[in-house]
Amino acid sequence: MITYNLKRKEFNKNRPLDFYSEFDSFKTVDSIACALRENGHKVKLVEADRNLLRYLLRNRGKIDFIFNIAEGINGASRESQVPAILDFLGIPYTGSGVFSLALALDKAYTKRILEAEGIPTPRFQLFSTGKENLDSTLEFPLIVKPNAEGSGKGIHSSSVVQDEKDLYRQVKRIIRRYNQPALAEEFIDGRELTVGVVGNGRLTVLPILEIDFNSCRGSGEFFYSWRMKEFQGNVKKRLTPTFHCPAKLAPSLTRKISSLALKSHKAIGCWDISRTDFRLDKEGRPFVLEINPLPGLDPEESNLTLMTKAAGIEYTELIDQILEAAIDRNKQSKS
Repeated sequence: MITYNLKRKEFNKNRPLDFYSEFDSFKTVDSIACALRENGHKVKLVEADRNLLRYLLRNRGKIDFIFNIAEGINGASRESQVPAILDFLGIPYTGSGVFSLALALDKAYTKRILEAEGIPTPRFQLFSTGKENLDSTLEFPLIVKPNAEGSGKGIHSSSVVQDEKDLYRQVKRIIRRYNQPALAEEFIDGRELTVGVVGNGRLTVLPILEIDFNSCRGSGEFFYSWRMKEFQGNVKKRLTPTFHCPAKLAPSLTRKISSLALKSHKAIGCWDISRTDFRLDKEGRPFVLEINPLPGLDPEESNLTLMTKAAGIEYTELIDQILEAAIDRNKQSKS
């Protein structure tokens, strides 16, 4: 069975325009289902809405395993909602558990864990009211983003600020529009990279992917903003980043970034799959921006599937690897 939240195109003045951006397209859900069926599994699609608990209670005796890609609907820890229900009912599932999903969605807490583990991440400050004094040790430019969102939600070209006036304007916009604290962190103006990790115990680090925004300068976007993610590939909007996989890096830097991705995966307690985002500063030093335990699995557009293609892993094989890693993990937990 696959649990998911489906992306919709509908306007609600009480919600941000990007409200549904984290949710999956039907193409992604259907592609995962087809891959599972091709690997010999019977598949049922169930949307993780408010009827999910009722469905699970009626049918849990018929469910062997859940392939979970649900992002959750409401709340700061929403990505952990479906795993919490599944844990309560004793139904095994793919992907990270309740704690890791809740932690990774909170950018500030994640960064504190990274700092404690000696993993380089941009210096930051959390603003809960928009009236806090700015930490004098932070250096502009800063980038301001919602503390508990993904998929570039709340991030625009104007999110990179050069002075306190613009900083507080963006902070207050985030707090008001997204009803949550705003995270301001030092903006690393350099190459953007991302790294996938698959498995448990014996982990596989995928080839490093570079997202090159040089071809997007005419759009006014030069990093992974919401518009860049939502309209990626749109020639008219000039949102056409170039992808290099494997990224052209010195072998020593490749090893360092891969090691940091592994270390981040373990520090957050991820299971089965994760993707860690990096930026290199002007001296070529890598900084972890965030870690995603629920990376996108669109077979054509998602960063993680671009990495698996570069590694020679077909989509059906990737889906099978995620499922088998979760099955093995659950067997070990019972032994």
